[in-house]
Amino acid sequence: MEPAKPLIALLPTLRVSTCKAELDLLQLQKLMELTAPWAGGRALEGLEQMVQASDPVLHLWDGDFLVAFGRATSDSVYRAVLWDVMVHPRYQGKGIGRFLVTTLLDHPQLRGVEKIYLFTTHQQGFYERLGFQKNSSTALVLVR
Repeated sequence: MEPAKPLIALLPTLRVSTCKAELDLLQLQKLMELTAPWAGGRALEGLEQMVQASDPVLHLWDGDFLVAFGRATSDSVYRAVLWDVMVHPRYQGKGIGRFLVTTLLDHPQLRGVEKIYLFTTHQQGFYERLGFQKNSSTALVLVR
């Protein structure tokens, strides 16, 4: 197996987009099924609504292949949440996840936000290396 190329070597070939209209929902659905077991089985209609209600939405492409995706919701002042940060397994370990998260955090919608939340059980160490801290406050959830 060939060693992973660092992000700096990949950047000239990757296209970064925040345009919701450019996002291929079928590819997003496949990426979610592959990388996010908690997001498997999401319908295309729901994904469309999810994308439209999020800002920013960031996706990275290698040609016409969806490599990575992430999104956020925010009031742009006090609170924001990062959602669905994922990188295709063939592209993991190259700095793309770090690039994705730091680019989202630097977006004008999030740049000045007081607290940015993230919910994960699988990649806590990755996010801690990016400055996120464990939060011991009580979280409540209503599942419908």
